[in-house]
Amino acid sequence: MISQLKQLIRDIPDFPKAGILYRDITTLLNDAAGLKLAVEAMVEPFAAEPIDAVLGVEARGFIFGAPMALEMQCGFVPVRKAGKLPAEVIREDYELEYGSSSIEVHRDAVDSGSRVLLVDDVLATGGTMRATCRLVEQLGVSIAAVCFLVELRSLEGRAKLDGYRVESVLQYD
Repeated sequence: MISQLKQLIRDIPDFPKAGILYRDITTLLNDAAGLKLAVEAMVEPFAAEPIDAVLGVEARGFIFGAPMALEMQCGFVPVRKAGKLPAEVIREDYELEYGSSSIEVHRDAVDSGSRVLLVDDVLATGGTMRATCRLVEQLGVSIAAVCFLVELRSLEGRAKLDGYRVESVLQYD
């Protein structure tokens, strides 16, 4: 399964700048069997666990999080960039390599005490997911794990998620 999924991911050298090897998952997303396999692989570690909601981080966390929630028979909650949600929100600001950003979630998105799974496509430096963990902990939830399709180990993002269970389907050095 791992080799099948890796074959569906296109490598783009020197994107977005020279020296970067970009792992392009759009080719996997365009393959129905590959997308199904990816979602199944992301759900598998949690098959026997009670999960009340899957929270997907904008934007590619939505792509994987929603079908995962369906498979796990629980709700899906979007974690959005600032200013995109219509009702009362809570917000977390965080630093990026070149600047800062903010993410938000509806204040009433998940009941306190719920057990949630946080999902995104790629674990790179870990900053966005660390901010997401801090954000949703304000809701009084228990984070069962954070889950990614791809982990770029050389960027050491897992270190920013110390204390959380981290699951990734595909790892690249």
